[in-house]
Amino acid sequence: MTAGLDVLCQHLNSYLAPEQIAEVRAAYTFAERAHGSQIRRDGAPYITHPLAVAEILSAMHMDHQSLMAAMLHDVIEDTGISKEEISQRFGSEVAKLVDGVTKLEKVGHISKAEAQAENLRKMMLAMTQDIRVIIVKLADRLHNMRTLDVLKPEKRKRIAQETLDIYAPLANRLGMNEVRVELEDLCFYALFPMRAPLIQKAVKVAHGNRKELVNNIKSTLEKRLLDGGISARVIGREKHLFSIYQKMKDKQKSFTEIMDVYGFRIIVDSVDTCYRTLGVAHNLYKPIPGKFKDYIAIPKANGYQSLHSVLKGHRGVPIEIQIRTEAMEAMANNGIAAHWLYKDGFNNTSQTRAREWMSSLLELQKNAGNSLDFIENVKIDLFPDEVYVFTPKGRILTLPKGATPVDFAYAVHSDVGNSCIAAKVDARLAPLSLALTTGQTVEIVTAAGASPNPHWLNFVITSRARTNIRNFLKDQQVSQSVDLGKRLLDKSLSVYGTRLNTINPNMIQQALAELNFVSLDALLEDIGLGNRAPQLVARRLLPEDTKEPTRPHSRHLAISGTEGLVVSYARCCRPLPGDSIIGHLSAGRGIVIHRDVCHNLVAELRDNPDKCMPLQWSKDISREFQSELRIELANQRGMLAEIAREVTISEANIENISMQEKGSHHAVISMSLTVKDRVHLAQIIKRIRILSGVEKVTRVRA
Repeated sequence: MTAGLDVLCQHLNSYLAPEQIAEVRAAYTFAERAHGSQIRRDGAPYITHPLAVAEILSAMHMDHQSLMAAMLHDVIEDTGISKEEISQRFGSEVAKLVDGVTKLEKVGHISKAEAQAENLRKMMLAMTQDIRVIIVKLADRLHNMRTLDVLKPEKRKRIAQETLDIYAPLANRLGMNEVRVELEDLCFYALFPMRAPLIQKAVKVAHGNRKELVNNIKSTLEKRLLDGGISARVIGREKHLFSIYQKMKDKQKSFTEIMDVYGFRIIVDSVDTCYRTLGVAHNLYKPIPGKFKDYIAIPKANGYQSLHSVLKGHRGVPIEIQIRTEAMEAMANNGIAAHWLYKDGFNNTSQTRAREWMSSLLELQKNAGNSLDFIENVKIDLFPDEVYVFTPKGRILTLPKGATPVDFAYAVHSDVGNSCIAAKVDARLAPLSLALTTGQTVEIVTAAGASPNPHWLNFVITSRARTNIRNFLKDQQVSQSVDLGKRLLDKSLSVYGTRLNTINPNMIQQALAELNFVSLDALLEDIGLGNRAPQLVARRLLPEDTKEPTRPHSRHLAISGTEGLVVSYARCCRPLPGDSIIGHLSAGRGIVIHRDVCHNLVAELRDNPDKCMPLQWSKDISREFQSELRIELANQRGMLAEIAREVTISEANIENISMQEKGSHHAVISMSLTVKDRVHLAQIIKRIRILSGVEKVTRVRA
């Protein structure tokens, strides 16, 4: 393998000092001895892999420590050598880089998915300390993907899918376009071994057919730019296989439609020349309205800068042009690695953006419940498209495509998101679920005491918003669970003529020790969440001689409708104030309220009576509840409008409505609506029943 090492070192001579190259050689020798007789699946000595990873990094002009880490990156995982030994031999920085890309040993009985998530989490957090960790890992993954053919098909597909889900988006997020493109194409071949060669063959044929037209457009552009006194490189831009396949699938377009677009990249010397070049191109070919994007004034989240425009060429041929400087071209292809490739006077915006993103990863790490949550949030953040929206003061915020005003609010500040009650988009009130588009100005309306709505989780798409909402609701649920647990326990203790605040503290501490709880609040939370029956806890808290009930007919627990997340209302019977109700303690959910005639409670009342409790409605309930009506009627024009009007007059809200025809003259309407109580619903039913054409109105009970 020394021949391969010699070739690498010859290349390193162009940008590294002799003493640094000597350290890279020493790392190689150490790794070769450590891996010993280990071989890869293709039969080659194992050291060929670290050497290939170092060669990929050398093409980016990565520093000598990154190259040493590449040589040593599998030593901890695959041999008996420790991080401490590497630190002693090669320094703490190299040891940290190697440790950052090393998988954790599988501990306990966690699943494969959890182990994978934990390894990714470890790598991501190491990356936030040193950006070189992820560059080494991407080079490692790139070489593994290049040599994937020797693996079994199922393992090949699993690795390719993980690469497509995590590593290719990571390369994109960090602006490393060349790495991303190659990873995506390699994944495409591994996941779709029949489709990929077919598209490649079609591209080859199309390239031959297009050659003359491409050359004509290119020479016309070059001539017109030269006439305008602009020195530029014009390059025909080829689409890579995976992007062609994605566009065919996502946009429902044929291969011919996608290949009909001709792409060119124009590289000039300065930002000022970029805009002059755009003017020349727009004078030469007519621009298509709405197809111009200025990523120089407003760079993408990964630091990418360029002018994009689509023009209508000769005979209506669509021409896509990208105009950028040499520095922007380097950044577009290499992203954060451009810092090492072009050190002299290179302003790497991509690296600045990458560090901003990594600081947000640390925030995700603090708030994530576990590794799977963390990786889910990271995946959300690895978005390919962005929208650019303005605050009322003119500040630009970059958000993922499909982001809503709630995502915007949390991007401004978590306190703004938590207290958000409404939003104005371009000075008009807009739904909080509205998908924002580039150029809009968003103003968030807040109110003291407001709190996030659990429903927001159905439409927010940024990890920052999701994490903040979940954490707020989690804290709120803990508080509500403790409060409900205390009410339930007091209710059970009242049967014995006592309350929690009169129980001997020593008895409470003894019960907590027996039940393995560190505090009374933790026990009350467990009761409130429905994980523990309050009746059983009440018996444990009392002395042996007072365990006979003294007041068996105590008052039922009152439900006010403001208990929050720990009290929910069964969808099977949709109870309303005025109905006789029974509560069912459901693990993790608290109390689920059913009507006492609900068929779903029969088995629970028989098998687990301790989990069921009679409840009553509080006298002062201000919230609304969901109910459902079934309306049978003659199928005649205007009936739906008349029914909706009666509901509106009755001061109720229709949540959902559907109509199904029963023959040519009859129909059935299913209507979901919100009402105050049973009496309110009865009034609505009465108003609908007297309408001409209505035959029957019934409340859906199950």
